[in-house]
Amino acid sequence: MNEKNVIVGLDVGTTKVCTIVGIQNPTETGSEIEVLSIGTHPSQGLKKGSVVNIDKTISSIRASAEDAKLTAGIEFSRATIGIAGSHIYSFNSTGVVAIKGTEITQADVDRVIDAAKAVVIPSDREILHVIPQEFKVDTISGIRNPVGMRGVRLEARAHIVTGSVALIQNLIKCVEQSGIQVEHITLQPLASSEAVLTSEEKDMGVCLIDIGGGTTDLAVWKEGSLIHSQIIPVGGNHFTNDLAVALKISHTEAERVKIHHGSVLAEELNQSAHITIQGLPGTKPREIPLSTVAKVLGARAEELFDIIKGQLEERSLLDEITGGFVLTGGGALIKGMPELGDYLLGKPTKIGYPNSFGGMTRIMQDPKYSTVLGLLLESAKINPIDRSNLHQKNHNLKDSNMPPIDLIGRLSDSLKSVFKDIF
Repeated sequence: MNEKNVIVGLDVGTTKVCTIVGIQNPTETGSEIEVLSIGTHPSQGLKKGSVVNIDKTISSIRASAEDAKLTAGIEFSRATIGIAGSHIYSFNSTGVVAIKGTEITQADVDRVIDAAKAVVIPSDREILHVIPQEFKVDTISGIRNPVGMRGVRLEARAHIVTGSVALIQNLIKCVEQSGIQVEHITLQPLASSEAVLTSEEKDMGVCLIDIGGGTTDLAVWKEGSLIHSQIIPVGGNHFTNDLAVALKISHTEAERVKIHHGSVLAEELNQSAHITIQGLPGTKPREIPLSTVAKVLGARAEELFDIIKGQLEERSLLDEITGGFVLTGGGALIKGMPELGDYLLGKPTKIGYPNSFGGMTRIMQDPKYSTVLGLLLESAKINPIDRSNLHQKNHNLKDSNMPPIDLIGRLSDSLKSVFKDIF
């Protein structure tokens, strides 16, 4: 098997590390992806999406990767990795340039994107993504691809994602010390959107809510473009911890109760139903009402949805979400989450499952695998020539002690005040 055809996604999460391996087969119209294997291992060493213990994180990544290699029966040495954490901050920016010739060329598009990202950020932060939203030629707006059009002025709106240099480098160090070369870094809600959302949903206007173990990731799409992304430091672990404290049980037992008996809607349960739980070591098992579990989980879910709604209202984005909300990630599977979202967010809310493609099994079509499947799709976008260039670029950046791939540039005075307010 040609190693250039092998693609790998690596999701280093707060509760699990997941490695997915696939191959990219050429077709008449481009290429198709086939999933070969998926390896998961409990994550140790991360808190709220950020590395807090290097050795434990390396061990978890290595175990997940070895599991995937064993199942796939092939070796790999590079992967596209996802990143999240409360250190991620995103904003929208605008750039304007004069068109040099009679028609807009790709060089003009590159210049206007460079102008959009020419803003100042603190020295301890780097740009992860510059994502074009729309172009405007003279007075005509809403253009997806302006190449070939005529005009004298080209304007671009772009979504810019930044992260902490130190925390990005910590994650890269863990991955590389586990024996895997980082070929690309992708914001996790972008990857989840790639796996779950359809083009029609992105055009209509939706908000993807990816409820992971340590964080909840938001991605708001409108007219096919990403208009807002955000990482909220509340995730599935908070639901579990609430149960552990309220019921005086271990974290492991609380996780079991959440998965098998959890609900966020106490009023829809049989009020006489009880479950048996194992308390702290040395204590006897006891029975508790199912409604008690639902009240604890429901309180945390209400808080999360209130935070999300507040953040979107603050940015005047709620009216843009005409297609409603899509819940994905492991935390979305708690019973009653879509119904509670309908009520609290005031718009249609549903569970988002990964879209199927070659080699996917029923086990993989689970919201908890949305991010890693999206990372595999992102990896497939890099062609073999680009892979060799990225490998060399990573090597050069590593030697200069700078974070690799897409971590570009210093920024200009136009957003200086914004960052002063934030940081």
